[in-house]
Amino acid sequence: MPKRTGQIVAVVTTSTTTIHEHQGPMLIGIFADAHDHLDNIRRAVELFNAEQCDMVVFAGDLVSTIAIPPLRKLNCPFVGCFGDNEGNRLGIHSGIAIVGSMAEPPFGFRADNGTRILVTHQRELLRGQLDGCDVVISAHTHRASVWRDNHGRLHINPGETGGWTYGEPTVAILYTNTRSARLRSLDNDLKTRKGRDVGTREHF
Repeated sequence: MPKRTGQIVAVVTTSTTTIHEHQGPMLIGIFADAHDHLDNIRRAVELFNAEQCDMVVFAGDLVSTIAIPPLRKLNCPFVGCFGDNEGNRLGIHSGIAIVGSMAEPPFGFRADNGTRILVTHQRELLRGQLDGCDVVISAHTHRASVWRDNHGRLHINPGETGGWTYGEPTVAILYTNTRSARLRSLDNDLKTRKGRDVGTREHF
């Protein structure tokens, strides 16, 4: 299957975030905390391709350049941020260019329907920046969660792709038309690689 070229049409820089504007329908695959687990990165890529994601967002802690080659099989654009465990940021930044782009957190983009999405690895980097935001993607805790705050913002932590800490590797799928998300387990359905829907666990 040929790679889709994506629809990123503009980049707008604010004082602290970069906003990528996207046109067209968006089904967004989300993963984080891969920590060089190559098999699970491959499984995440297969799941995102099976779901026909329009974009994949990575929320930090790829860790090293050996994690990049499996991402080359993505059929959609990739954009990600660094975490707190990447050792060779220059190497990752250069190596990921064939797939997409990596940036320092936080960054943001606006979906076709106006949904404004902020991405970071550590939530504390978003202090004072949530006004006007509809979806917040973060990671770092390795605990998968989907929940809404008192302002109606959707918060997504895709959990750990690596599965090293809690033993259940997960990713998330965001639907911008309904501003909802599902958590998907990578530790299931090994034949089809489609994963298992594990719902929307709430962690506060």
